[in-house]
Amino acid sequence: MLGKTAGGLYWMFRYLERAENTARLVDAGQRLALTRSGADGEWDSVLQTAAAYGSYSAKYDEVGRDDAIDWLLRDRENPSSVISTMEAARLNAKLVRTALTREVWESVNEAWLHLQDLLARRVSERDLPEVLSRIRQRTALVRGALHGTMLRNDIYDFARVGTFCERADSTARILDVKYYVLLPSASAVGSSLDNMQWDSILASNSAEGGFRMVFGQEPRPREIAQFLILDRRMPRSLAFCIGKIRDNLGYLAQDYDMRLPCHDMAEGLALQYLSREVDEIFDRGLHEFLQTFLVDLGALGRQVEIDFRFTE
Repeated sequence: MLGKTAGGLYWMFRYLERAENTARLVDAGQRLALTRSGADGEWDSVLQTAAAYGSYSAKYDEVGRDDAIDWLLRDRENPSSVISTMEAARLNAKLVRTALTREVWESVNEAWLHLQDLLARRVSERDLPEVLSRIRQRTALVRGALHGTMLRNDIYDFARVGTFCERADSTARILDVKYYVLLPSASAVGSSLDNMQWDSILASNSAEGGFRMVFGQEPRPREIAQFLILDRRMPRSLAFCIGKIRDNLGYLAQDYDMRLPCHDMAEGLALQYLSREVDEIFDRGLHEFLQTFLVDLGALGRQVEIDFRFTE
């Protein structure tokens, strides 16, 4: 496969996942803000977690809820907004159109058209839950078309590597919003407010049902962190995502009969971050763990681009 085609597939599915994950991050911010007074202050943290604070500040003098949500969902000046990333996903899909089944292409195109209409104007607070739900539904339809119609070959593998690189990044960022930035003070740890915020993190990762099957009804921080970081059965956990990245990179190694630096980096990422117990992660600092994980995950993504020559 040409590197340019591989890169188009990888970034198409990264952008699709990013659109959904931005919607999840907005949902996390909204849920967390509802647990506290002075809700506009929480959006500063959400923007930082989305790596959008600097570009937002260049346009707006202060952080407000409505402006922050608009920036994250529909502002074309923000390259990571939902509307921008969906457009980028569609452009990449056009680039690799001949590598996709008709069903995958049509689902991407329909998602783009639907979201253009959905985000044509500012989203009101009343409509926000429905809009965020539709964003998630549309990206899920694309994934369904991929799983249901595509051959399990290198095309599928590049799509999956892109998806899970982006998803691992998102889960780590949503966890970091809660623990490092949005918790009001050390005195709140273990309080009903603390537990409510942790529960909102489960909801934003579509993890409430799975968590309760494993741990029961009461959300406890260490168990939630364990579930979202280390549980290989949870499809948005860091362990699940890194496992899928390793698997699909492994299939590419078999297909091309060569092992590249990115394969060793993926193995190292799993060994360094996913072989720990959750108590060790908390003792050393959850924020520090997540931040170093994000740096190393970003390095892995860049190495994939280099190894498979996406620019050629």
